Amino acid sequence: MRFADRIRRCGLAALCAAVCGCASVAPKPVAQPAAGPTAGSAATAAGRGGGASAEAAARRQKETPTGITAAVQQQFDDAIEQLNAGRAEEAARAFLALTRTNAELGGPHANLGIIYRQTGKQAEAVAELEQAVRLNPQQPVFLNQLGIAYRQQGQFAKAREAYEKAIELDPSYSAPYLNLGILFDLYFWDSKRALELYDRYLALTPGGDDKVVKWVADIKNRQQGGKLSRQEQP
Repeated sequence: MRFADRIRRCGLAALCAAVCGCASVAPKPVAQPAAGPTAGSAATAAGRGGGASAEAAARRQKETPTGITAAVQQQFDDAIEQLNAGRAEEAARAFLALTRTNAELGGPHANLGIIYRQTGKQAEAVAELEQAVRLNPQQPVFLNQLGIAYRQQGQFAKAREAYEKAIELDPSYSAPYLNLGILFDLYFWDSKRALELYDRYLALTPGGDDKVVKWVADIKNRQQGGKLSRQEQP
């Protein structure tokens, strides 16, 4: 399967929406080095769930920092366009170039980390996402993505910490509740806590999520020894 096909198969269509850190990260791009989302509706496409309030969304979309030149903004926007067009390899090269010329910006690191994670480069993904979080520690979307990368490396305690920090920063952001629920369900074997987290995720998802409804029913009716499968939400 080609690189771009693997990205699309994983749902990557609008990653992080902010060069400096504000953003909409999902299995989609984190678009834009500045304030609002570009690349379509990155804010909702970021795996946040439909229950996020306008106030919470505003908290995630910080003001454009000073020092971002028009040329840098254009480079970032071009990289997002490449990614949304399915040219993930070109997008990765563009984000990498931005991390080298503008190392203080979190968005390029986050997008690059997500691309690496989705294509099996787990160590590189963790390194890039950790850097994005260091640069933008108040960005819950980056923390959620980092939690997924940690979980895929088997670093469950670190994944839990990242998800919990994302929830602390934005209690209306639905994705980390789901991902933390999966962690408790499959890796910590704490069905009670998993059920609480799944319920909270569903409460923040007005459109519903049939697969998670089934997981809740599964927990309530689970028999010992059953094999479980869960998919995180970027």
